[in-house]
Amino acid sequence: MDKQFLDGAALILGASSGFGEATALGLAEAGMDIIGIHLDRKGTMPNVERITSQIEKKGRRALFFNMNAASAEKRKKVLDQLASEKITVRVLLHSLAFGSLKPLIAATEREAITQTQMEMTLDVMANSLVYWTQDLLQRGLFDRGGRIFCLTSAGGSRVWPSYGAVSAAKAAIECHVRQLALELGPHEISVNSIRAGVTDTPALRKIPGNKEMIRMAKGKNPWGRLTTPEDVAGVITLLSHPKANFVTGNVIGVDGGEYIVD
Repeated sequence: MDKQFLDGAALILGASSGFGEATALGLAEAGMDIIGIHLDRKGTMPNVERITSQIEKKGRRALFFNMNAASAEKRKKVLDQLASEKITVRVLLHSLAFGSLKPLIAATEREAITQTQMEMTLDVMANSLVYWTQDLLQRGLFDRGGRIFCLTSAGGSRVWPSYGAVSAAKAAIECHVRQLALELGPHEISVNSIRAGVTDTPALRKIPGNKEMIRMAKGKNPWGRLTTPEDVAGVITLLSHPKANFVTGNVIGVDGGEYIVD
């Protein structure tokens, strides 16, 4: 396979760290321009600048927006700019990891998750995939034969303390993927969720008990190590190849066999 076997633009929601960062660099290496959506404060902007510089060194364009990807108003501004520059999207990656890690049941009302927090988690980590897809299609900004990917985890079907709302979001986004695969078939757009194994990312470090999660994953993974963002980026890049267009509607495990080991 040629080093650069892709073209066009990839839109990555959550492009400044973890899976989004690795996939941005992987797709740029394969020949794609990168449109990155991220939400960073001043202290983490140097990392964003490093990522955009690496993309540009690969000879690709890096068009990044520092904004809330779940905002309808901000989404419109991004798509307005893409339309004005006649940029269309060939690959969409949803890699947003922002949600509440409060338990569903707690000793006090203050300690338990609220309705607002639950709805925010589902909206950001699941439903926003649908809204971005709708707007891209309705505005004619999604290439026929394109790809949509999202990140899920074992939490979509398994439990962990304080992971209830995020787990619900993972299950929901897997449902969205199946439905989108059905409805986008006539557009020849493939849709898949990537079930990554336990990966040491900034998002994982926010989960209570993450050190124990890491220890358990290393202990049972047949490869004896954690999944890396680059493992996931490599699979997304390969599935973006034109010959992989008939792979759709799936939850694809990228974890070295971790999920199948009890």
